[in-house]
Amino acid sequence: MIRISIVTITYHAARTLQRTLDSVLSQTYPHIEHLIIDGASKDDTLRIAEQYQAASRHEVIIQSEPDRGLYDAMNKGLQKATGDYIVFLNAGDSLYAPDTIQTVVKSAQNADSQYSSGALPSGASTSDASLPAVIYGDTAITDGEGRFLHLRTHRPPEHLSWHSFRQGMLVCHQAFYARLDIARQIPYQLKYRHSADVDWCIRVMKEAERQGLPLVNTHAVLANFEEGGNTTQNHRASLRERFLVMSSHYGYIQTVALHLWFVLRALYRRFT
Repeated sequence: MIRISIVTITYHAARTLQRTLDSVLSQTYPHIEHLIIDGASKDDTLRIAEQYQAASRHEVIIQSEPDRGLYDAMNKGLQKATGDYIVFLNAGDSLYAPDTIQTVVKSAQNADSQYSSGALPSGASTSDASLPAVIYGDTAITDGEGRFLHLRTHRPPEHLSWHSFRQGMLVCHQAFYARLDIARQIPYQLKYRHSADVDWCIRVMKEAERQGLPLVNTHAVLANFEEGGNTTQNHRASLRERFLVMSSHYGYIQTVALHLWFVLRALYRRFT
């Protein structure tokens, strides 16, 4: 039995939280732990969360206390979660369909069976045969009312590795399910205010490579992401931080060269 921990970070999220909770409540897969980590909201966020807790057939844990920002709250979720995999689904985001978690679990089980039977990925040994380090998929972009707009511009590659993010964050955080035993050892770095999720995903994938564990593509849309989130609202600061994140992992010269290529490609598309 694979258990999934969903962590939702909230702060004055009464306007958008219900859509997130409804998407978890509708899941057909039963073994879900849902942690709502709140930053001491003063609006109706906690009332909505408590009503959901009373109605849910999943285990729902609510914690409300002051924090040092989004990524500090995420670290609290990492330490409190007890599942086999963890995913962060914040207020306004939602699971794409009622069978989304079932799809993730089936992908993990199929991969586990494949690699346990001897079909190991390149660089792995028989002692590495276990659940995949990461299960991932695609993301839909929605408006403020949860209506579908389009699929995310960055699309997940067929075969993901930590090198993939040199081209940008190809897998959205909300569609990135990390094995908790790995993720818990890799806390979010609080020196980043807007892009610690990019750094965290890369470090999780680096650890997966070190252990010889696979990253598995579900070939499915897993999440809805509301347009206009933290990264969008702080676009310039986020871009600066992402440059620092990429430089720390891929090197300064290579990161500069890649960003120059991004600019040239954008100009070419604009004028052709």
